[in-house]
Amino acid sequence: MSRIELFKELTDAFGPSGYETEVAGIMKKNFTGCGSVKMDKLGSVICTQEGDGPKIMFAAHMDEIGFIVQSITKEGYLRILPIGGWAEMMLLGQRVIVRSNGKDIPGVIGSKPVHELKEEERKKIPEFRDLYVDVGVSMGFDVKEALKIRPGDPVVPYSPFASLGNSLFLAKAWDDRIGCAVILELANKLKNLPHPNSLHFVGTTQEEVGLRGAQTAASVVNPDIAFAIDVSLCREYPGFVEKEVTERLKGGVAILFHDMTMIPNTKLRDFVINIAEEKKIPFHLTSVRGGYDTGRIHLHNIGVPSLAIGVPARYIHSHAGIIAEDDFENAVKLLTEVVLKLDNQKLNEILNS
Repeated sequence: MSRIELFKELTDAFGPSGYETEVAGIMKKNFTGCGSVKMDKLGSVICTQEGDGPKIMFAAHMDEIGFIVQSITKEGYLRILPIGGWAEMMLLGQRVIVRSNGKDIPGVIGSKPVHELKEEERKKIPEFRDLYVDVGVSMGFDVKEALKIRPGDPVVPYSPFASLGNSLFLAKAWDDRIGCAVILELANKLKNLPHPNSLHFVGTTQEEVGLRGAQTAASVVNPDIAFAIDVSLCREYPGFVEKEVTERLKGGVAILFHDMTMIPNTKLRDFVINIAEEKKIPFHLTSVRGGYDTGRIHLHNIGVPSLAIGVPARYIHSHAGIIAEDDFENAVKLLTEVVLKLDNQKLNEILNS
């Protein structure tokens, strides 16, 4: 499978938090030949390449933001709850897929036509309690009976993968299927390279609702060092001043110096920065208002030196985002060099602060 085919397969897959089975299957298939593969009891996929040196955990979450059916009105409209962080302003008129009894049912998040909106309604951002999904409501059509939809069924955006040219790609769920692609390519690359470490590549579950899979997977791996590979916020919007914006497509891999769940181990952070500078791998330092899987992993047991690595993405937590292949490649290059240079001596230097 080519890299672009992998991007498409991962992003088109159905997998909101708590419903990651389809994505887990893709991960297991692509880990074939890369090491031993197992799952924890929350559904995270763990591929291990055994070694005598430090245990390094690479975590990328498989889940995407989505919705869950809360109730069905007497007319047949679906009331929904968010899974993960949504801005309601993004949602009106957007297409979705409802999965019920193994079947995918298309729908749309309904909205009044502009012709019927009062002036005050045009200025108001809708609340989730006012949103609904229309899966083909009509007189005499019983949605519950005909489609077998019920409360608890998951819903995701409908936004098929597309190439935009210039090695940019548009899709839903880059957060964090691009991280999943990074660890898959990394696992396939490192299986043929000599290094002293024990590597654990983990597709985690339920990151978007509290970093839950990262916590259980860390209990399985018990890592010495951990990295979360995720998206970072691309801030190049119309009118941006380039010299003031470091986070942009093809701007290099992001190294997180702060998020809302973790301040990284500074010796590990500086070790990675020095490698990027030495190997001339484009990178930038950034922070986000949010959290990564390392937010739970770094608290495992007596503590795990951890660092989050980001692939810049535009429009995350919406129906579609954009990433650049160059940034993906730089993330793989950087993490490969980290593995080749990390050993027990370097681990002891990082631990003995």
